[in-house]
Amino acid sequence: MKKFTQITMMLLLVIAIITGCSTENETAKKNENGAQTQKSDFPVKIKDASGKEITIDEKPERIVSLLPSNTEILFALGLEKEVAGVSDFDNYPEAAAKKTKIGGMEFNVEKIVGLKPDLVLAHESGMAAAKDGLKQLEDAGITVFVVNDATNFKDTFDSIDTIAEVTGTESKGDKLVKSMKDDLEDIQEKAETVKEKKKVWVEISPSPEIYTAGKGTFIDEMLQAINAENAAGGLDGWAKVSEEQPVAYNPDVVVTTYGYYTEKPKEQVMARQAWKDVTAVKNNHIYDVHSDKVTRPGPRLIEGVEELAQAIYPEVFKK
Repeated sequence: MKKFTQITMMLLLVIAIITGCSTENETAKKNENGAQTQKSDFPVKIKDASGKEITIDEKPERIVSLLPSNTEILFALGLEKEVAGVSDFDNYPEAAAKKTKIGGMEFNVEKIVGLKPDLVLAHESGMAAAKDGLKQLEDAGITVFVVNDATNFKDTFDSIDTIAEVTGTESKGDKLVKSMKDDLEDIQEKAETVKEKKKVWVEISPSPEIYTAGKGTFIDEMLQAINAENAAGGLDGWAKVSEEQPVAYNPDVVVTTYGYYTEKPKEQVMARQAWKDVTAVKNNHIYDVHSDKVTRPGPRLIEGVEELAQAIYPEVFKK
């Protein structure tokens, strides 16, 4: 349980990545504030989440990623060989899990420096705790780019565009984003055929520390995309609740996201005495989806939407 709690906190702290912008054939593009950033024909000049204007003189050849979502994006952009180090939490793709591990939220500065990276992709959520470490990396002559939190699909698409820009892989980034948008649109079109909207309770950690996904989370946006009602939609963010609280919502479907980390999530829900009259429990509509796919803002995010859709509306979204 202690191990799972650590994983849960990781999910709450690092729901990941940066906003940014670029296209392959533009020399410049306005960001949301109306400012312009230079096209990423190196050198690239762009503001990161810390507010600093970062200059990347040449295409990075050795990259260290401090966040799993950044790593997944890097691999999807074809940068496997350039990734020199990753966080302890990186588990996908398989090749990423085999890269040199540099620590978790508290990373090993000496180990990173020893990898001789020319780019470190950090994250806004860890800036306060990692302030000293990031400065040490900068003092060692390493370019540090801080990516900011992504809380919706648009942020994730922007994140991919930005990471593609700073790594000189914009064409691949454009293709990846287009593919994700097309897949999401297909899912939303299917969702329009749903005849009876279902109320869904999503549980991202089990009893006794039950957390759910309220408004402002990827899961909430995913449920909206597939025409489902979030039972916890009145709560904010990643909300901790008592074991009895969800009973009052009486959801039609219960979805857990911790089967990857703990055994028999369905049985855990079914065993709760107070839940015996909940519609989802009575009808045996309890399903588990992969946690990383529904919380990690990267290339697999749309796969997470599809998993949710197949669990909640199997008659519409057939595997």
